[in-house]
Amino acid sequence: MHSRLKKIKLIVFDLDGTLLSNEGEIGERTKYYVSELKKTGVQFSFASGRLHSAIVNYAKELDIQAPVISLDGCYIKNLAGDKVIFEMFVKPKHVKRAIKFADHYLLNIALCHSDAIYITDQNTVLPQIMDKFGAEYREIDSYDNHLSKTLEIVFAGSNKEWIKYVYNKMSFPYCAGLALNYYQSHSHEGIYYLEVRRKGSSKAKGFARLCKGLKVKQTESAVLGDWYNDISLFKTKAVKVAVANAVPELKRMADIVTKRTNDEDGAAEFLEMVYKAKTGK
Repeated sequence: MHSRLKKIKLIVFDLDGTLLSNEGEIGERTKYYVSELKKTGVQFSFASGRLHSAIVNYAKELDIQAPVISLDGCYIKNLAGDKVIFEMFVKPKHVKRAIKFADHYLLNIALCHSDAIYITDQNTVLPQIMDKFGAEYREIDSYDNHLSKTLEIVFAGSNKEWIKYVYNKMSFPYCAGLALNYYQSHSHEGIYYLEVRRKGSSKAKGFARLCKGLKVKQTESAVLGDWYNDISLFKTKAVKVAVANAVPELKRMADIVTKRTNDEDGAAEFLEMVYKAKTGK
């Protein structure tokens, strides 16, 4: 493993539960080793389920220059300038269908774009019941002018039967080319969600696109994660690092499992290993 760590040129962090503490902060030791590893030529990026706008400040905090992956691979954008590397939008006809269902069954609905989450005045409860960390919510009069740039549709509400019904009606054969995720909130009791994205996006595909763009081999990279949406990353050829608080499935797939959790700056534990491999210190 020492020889692989010595060759690492790119390190990609998941954010929540991995790089960030439970208070949403980056550890001081992580900041130190990121700065030191940059001097050896290592590049850094994120692969997060958050919106792009919700990860920009963290990228600035670490002075990340590489493009970052957001919404689990749906969107890849360079922080310097406005260059979009990749984007995968839900088709407007599917967005319209979703809005129609929300109106008919009195469900809350939001349209997630790269810059913000758009809601109408009928959906102003959503910022209180959605777990979209760091996202900006913008209230608009109508969704009509925001159909074409939708990366994700989110339904939320307490009526799980209607949300399950919409799940079925947004699935094949009624709709093709969509990826749907239905689940119950962990932090808001009695609230259920349905997330709708364009089929074909994943952190792994985003990571592959990032490596290609940076001209870095996957075997010269490392990925850090903690949760189920990191599983695709852990199927790549990168060095796979699970923090101590990661789910068991991810730990089984990992090359390295840190002794420290995200709340104990577990990412820095791995960065120190890379630093020592590269410098011999």
